[in-house]
Amino acid sequence: MIVSLTLSDFVLVDRLELDFHAGFSVLTGETGAGKSILLDALSLVLGERAEAGVVREGSQRAEVAAEFSLDGPPELATWLEENDLAGEEGFLLLRRVIEVSGRSRAFINGRAATAQQLKVAGEYLVDIHGQHAHYSLLKSAEQRRLLDAYAGSTPLAADTARAFRAWQEARARRENAESRAGEQEAERERLTWTVNELTTLAFTPENWVALQEEHRRLAHAADLLAGSQAVASQLDDDGDCVLFRLRDARGKLSELAEIDPGLGEHLAMLENAADTLQEAARELTRYAERIDLDPQALAGAEARIAAVQDVARKLRLKPEDLPEHLVAASAQLQELGAAGDLEALRRAEAEAETGYRRLAVQLSQIRNEAAGRLGGAISSAMQQLAMPGGAFEAGLIPNEPAVHGLEDVEFRVSPHAGQSLKPLAKTASGGELSRIGLGLQTVLSGVSGAPTLIFDEVDSGIGGGVAEIVGRLLAELGQTRQVLCVTHLPQVAARAAQHYQVSKTTQSGHAVSRVAKLESETRVEEIARMLGGVKITDATREHASEMLRGVP
Repeated sequence: MIVSLTLSDFVLVDRLELDFHAGFSVLTGETGAGKSILLDALSLVLGERAEAGVVREGSQRAEVAAEFSLDGPPELATWLEENDLAGEEGFLLLRRVIEVSGRSRAFINGRAATAQQLKVAGEYLVDIHGQHAHYSLLKSAEQRRLLDAYAGSTPLAADTARAFRAWQEARARRENAESRAGEQEAERERLTWTVNELTTLAFTPENWVALQEEHRRLAHAADLLAGSQAVASQLDDDGDCVLFRLRDARGKLSELAEIDPGLGEHLAMLENAADTLQEAARELTRYAERIDLDPQALAGAEARIAAVQDVARKLRLKPEDLPEHLVAASAQLQELGAAGDLEALRRAEAEAETGYRRLAVQLSQIRNEAAGRLGGAISSAMQQLAMPGGAFEAGLIPNEPAVHGLEDVEFRVSPHAGQSLKPLAKTASGGELSRIGLGLQTVLSGVSGAPTLIFDEVDSGIGGGVAEIVGRLLAELGQTRQVLCVTHLPQVAARAAQHYQVSKTTQSGHAVSRVAKLESETRVEEIARMLGGVKITDATREHASEMLRGVP
């Protein structure tokens, strides 16, 4: 529930700190005193749109802060933890700052937040029923929302809406594929040709390097043969070869080493060199024997290189980029095949439609059962609200599949006995609409998860015995919820456990709103004012006292 509300430079309020309690509380005061300003401030801190006009004249910014005790659903505490917005255990502080420029900032437990996050938190905490809320009852969408809230089918309605959107998206994909069938077929043919060409080519960067090396060898085979044979002959083939001269030098050095053993190391070096050159000569001879002067192999290598270069040229790529392009083209072809498979798209659309209809039928069944219960509950409330013999019905009108389900909801009412049920918008007068709206809100408040209910002059247009019944209904709600109500009716105010008076004064030439909690005598004076208007007499004071004493 709401524990306190603090306002600073908000509209007509310079500074206000107000504590609230459990049970039923009322805000009363003269017209224009600023009663609804408090609810406007609370709406703002609960995420409603901020405007620069709420900043008190002459001030730079307005500030609203509301502290709540976390006695609502545990989902709120979980949500705060998930969004790193948790604060002191058991309490929640919401704050909104509005600059005179119109810019606003939001805070949850001292941490920067968005207005949307304030709104999400507020939905767990408070239900606000405005004085013009009954006009929204005339709209089919609001009637459907209220029935789903009463039926507990709001989550199912959300699932149904998501399923409908998924169905429509699947249908759009199918229709798009059908409209682009020709274009997609041309693209599929191009990609198929590319994949087939590259797959047949069986090309890899490693093969490309090896192929180029093989081509160079084949193209220069005659030069390699003649050159290797010539070098082998120079090393070891005639009387003037390198090895002949080296052997002659080794023989002379060997004779000298017999004279000076210190030349033995040099002799060993010549012997090693002779062995190395002899091995080189043998290897060159064997290499020359292995060289194949094969024109066909050369032609094959040249054809293979030409084929690779031809495909690369057609695709405007470098040969080494062909393998990567094959992978990309294969993936694109697969995606295009999935997107262009009309039969698969039709199956997906049918499955999405089936999923939607399954949820929508389930939703219709729940709505149908709840409509009867809601009609009975509101009809019963109407008997207490000066509409004896009146009846209420939540009608379901079948329609084509839509985001909200397979039916529209139409509230119908018969205000008095003997009248047929007709749409709410065409039957009820303003006063009757207010009473029906209050009865509906009272019934729905019983299924709302919010611990705090706020009513802003929903009792306007009624009086007398009906006003007493309204006060009793609100007091009954206050036994299980925190209820705040802005009212002009003394019969309603007398039923409250807490009574706050809003007044307007002038300070330094500016209008200022003040709020005071009333006790005993001051409360009698306020009830008397509400009863007697401008002139308060002893009789009205006594009447006010009797009203307060008569409250059980």
